[in-house]
Amino acid sequence: MNQKEVSELRRRWRLEKSAVSRIYGCFVNGKGEIVSDLDESLGAMPQEEAEKYLGLLKKALSGTLGKNLIDIVFSTQQVMDSEEHRLLTALRSSGLKDAQARASFYRKAIQGLDMGEDSYLLLLACDPYDVPRRGKDGEDRAGEGEEVFTYLLCCVCPVKQGRPELGYFPGDNEFHYTAGQVVSAPELGFLFPAFDGRTANIYNALFYSRKPDQIHQEFIDAVFHTEPPMSAAEQREAFQEALSQALEDSFTVEVVRSVHERLADQIGQHKESRSPEPLALTVGEIGGMLRDCGVDEARIGAFRANCEERFGAGAVLSPANLIDAGRFEVKTGQATLSVDPEQSYLVETRIIDGRKYLLIPAGEDVEVNGQTVRFASEEERPQR
Repeated sequence: MNQKEVSELRRRWRLEKSAVSRIYGCFVNGKGEIVSDLDESLGAMPQEEAEKYLGLLKKALSGTLGKNLIDIVFSTQQVMDSEEHRLLTALRSSGLKDAQARASFYRKAIQGLDMGEDSYLLLLACDPYDVPRRGKDGEDRAGEGEEVFTYLLCCVCPVKQGRPELGYFPGDNEFHYTAGQVVSAPELGFLFPAFDGRTANIYNALFYSRKPDQIHQEFIDAVFHTEPPMSAAEQREAFQEALSQALEDSFTVEVVRSVHERLADQIGQHKESRSPEPLALTVGEIGGMLRDCGVDEARIGAFRANCEERFGAGAVLSPANLIDAGRFEVKTGQATLSVDPEQSYLVETRIIDGRKYLLIPAGEDVEVNGQTVRFASEEERPQR
């Protein structure tokens, strides 16, 4: 899915847009036991409550593609004949009305979830979307739908103890000191099937994780039985290892800075272009960046081999997962130097009298602990 397709579905999750008729789910305690089952008509709820449920589910379509939103890919064999795909298909085809299928899904999800000792609310909803035809001008033609895209949206929300407060209980006509339980924003969720090319793709699902470095692989294995994708943090670590091991003594501050600048520039240009497709680079393209830095072909070849070993042959990489475009940091055993990435070219390395130094022009304004200071002249410097 691309960003336009995700955004198109996100806009559905409002009362005036959604075709969701019921909200399903279960409340699970810290021991993994179902405390209560949820099967509520959205139309029978107070407006504020209905909007809250839709808002929680909508968050499972938020974040960055490739970071918070990750493609789950089913094999052809799974789609043809597998328990996990049959269950998801049964939930979808029944519009979640199949109570037995829902119970089976709850069991799988609970067995695969590791939420520590936290209680959580698992929510499910089904939205039959009458996809409008898109004209040549790119505008939707209302009332001219070509197909109905029926999809499931699931999210898992931690339920945490609220702050104790004094509250009034009308039944007792008394005030009592008590703490309620509050539903937090979702930690994870998924969309099935994917909405590719504005149509259903039953070979894919879109998985959501609030924290890109914690993608709940145990849940993916239990519900989808697919190889868990690498998290953004794992991709960055693997990329850095591939570079450092291949380049060895050519892995200098200057090379790292140049690669960082070029990747950050790609990210910036992609953002400005407002392209709905996620930005991706091949290993060969990154190898070209290394060549421009003066790295020899043997080490570039070693880098490619390392990437194939870690990411797979023919892998494409998301630059946003490889670097932090908003930070350039140099660390030694004694100090940490943070520089605006756009000014990283100011950092130089020198060896003076056999010692390694990091140099950066100080400019006019220098502060120490928040106070503006001046540089002592050569005459004022203490003699060593």
